Amino acid sequence: MGQKVLIIGGVAGGATAAARLRRLDENAEIIIIERGQYVSYANCGLPYYIGGTIRNKNNLTLQNPQGFKERFNIEVRINNEALAINRKSKTVQIKDINTNEVYEESYDKLILSPGAKPLVPPIDGITIDEVFTLRNIPDTYKISDFIKNNSPKSALIIGGGFIGLEMAENLSHKGIDVSLAEMSDHIMSASLDFDTAAIVHTYMQYNGINLYLNNAVKSIKKQTNSSGNLTITMANGENLTADMIILSAGVRPESDLAKSCGLELNKIGAIVVNEHMQTSDNDIYAVGDAIEITNFINGKRCNVPLAGPANKQARIAADNIYGINSVYKGVQGSAILKLFDMSIASTGLNESQIKQLGIDYDKVVTISPSHATYYPGASSMTVKTIFNKENGRILGAQIVGFDGVDKRIDVLATAIRAKMTGFDLTELELAYAPPFSSAKDPVNMAGYIIENIMNGIVKQVHWHDIPLLAENNDYILLDVRTPYEVSQGKITGSINIELDSLRQNLDRLDKSKKIIVHCQSGVRSYYAARILMEHGFDAYNLSGGYGFYSIVV
Repeated sequence: MGQKVLIIGGVAGGATAAARLRRLDENAEIIIIERGQYVSYANCGLPYYIGGTIRNKNNLTLQNPQGFKERFNIEVRINNEALAINRKSKTVQIKDINTNEVYEESYDKLILSPGAKPLVPPIDGITIDEVFTLRNIPDTYKISDFIKNNSPKSALIIGGGFIGLEMAENLSHKGIDVSLAEMSDHIMSASLDFDTAAIVHTYMQYNGINLYLNNAVKSIKKQTNSSGNLTITMANGENLTADMIILSAGVRPESDLAKSCGLELNKIGAIVVNEHMQTSDNDIYAVGDAIEITNFINGKRCNVPLAGPANKQARIAADNIYGINSVYKGVQGSAILKLFDMSIASTGLNESQIKQLGIDYDKVVTISPSHATYYPGASSMTVKTIFNKENGRILGAQIVGFDGVDKRIDVLATAIRAKMTGFDLTELELAYAPPFSSAKDPVNMAGYIIENIMNGIVKQVHWHDIPLLAENNDYILLDVRTPYEVSQGKITGSINIELDSLRQNLDRLDKSKKIIVHCQSGVRSYYAARILMEHGFDAYNLSGGYGFYSIVV
């Protein structure tokens, strides 16, 4: 008989660890303890069941206890809650929720996969029946049943993270008027910077989502009136009404069990593990949303509750229990979100994280077509690539667009994992045909611009530099778009000389001043900056162009 491995918690981490361990060791005794009634389910798909995209509730359940037993010879005890861990005797006290029986189960090795619990802010009225959180299948059915039975006309979502945005879309698909309140100045602040998020803000409002940024909910009161059953008072004193509320203010590690048995935790309560997923007790491993791990890029310790890393950690824990010396090399936070028809993706570090580290960095913003523009259906994507100014190494990327966002973020995520630089991006040979890409892929284009900046071929400024430059007599703001484009909107104080007539109008520009050049996307202005630099001007290109500037500002 092999080792006896007890696993507390199913879903991504626990179920994956169990299946991997069985594939390695046919003789191990493996038991999963799950306090809920579902051991393995598609928690990332829950919002789409509520919205009606996923219609069959059975599709949410990936595996059941009987299936685990038949295929993997793994015992799954659902509706069983782990109450306490005795590390000295290597036993777990467990309660059968159905019978209230309390019993003990021994282990040789223990894997903790408790996940994370929704963060509930101290809001007056947060516990009323019309306020919902979304963590598991019962939560999903509860929300779905409420919508079916009560036909709510309006909903407020508290929090602008992944679940908040996915629920905004899916409630909107149900014909519900949706508002979203976020304490930060932009949504998805853990992944996106303000400037890329601004594109999403505009798109959300275009799709009828009411946004309340830099604003927190102060209280919720239930009352029956013609415009909504709930009155919500915001921190700024404004009152909103809604028929239901989705609480999506973030999550916290569910580590009470680990804490009670004396395992090491960090400041936010995440379980501290080493590169082998071992806790401070060598016979206890932990995986998933409840653990502290290392950021691959900066080496700092962090907590990143994502399904992809959880699955990798589970595999590594199982390997090490079996005897394979697998190592988890860190997380980089690659993620993507669908919002109506838009794709929002990020990988690596964002600017706020990099600033905290004191790294000398820069960024390029490129507006690229998803595929060759002469082939029907091309759409633009905004690619923000952040790099180390010292060596050009890629530190992070954010992409907002429609078609083709997923494959570009995956290429950039791979580039970060391989510690590649902007110079390396120029050399990537990526698949090309007109329906799929351009001969110069958006990833290549980001690399070309980084290469130009690193080699001094072009200098740049960013949208946040413009207000200061516009008031400085040492600078000229030059718009090289067509007169028609300028008539649709311009940067105050700029002068217009169209690119194709620039060479004939150089005498209109003062060589003693710095020339800040911009077009709609940054491409024509790059050409203009090169012309000016070749003629002895001190020229700078506006990264992302007027199109990006106008959305952000």
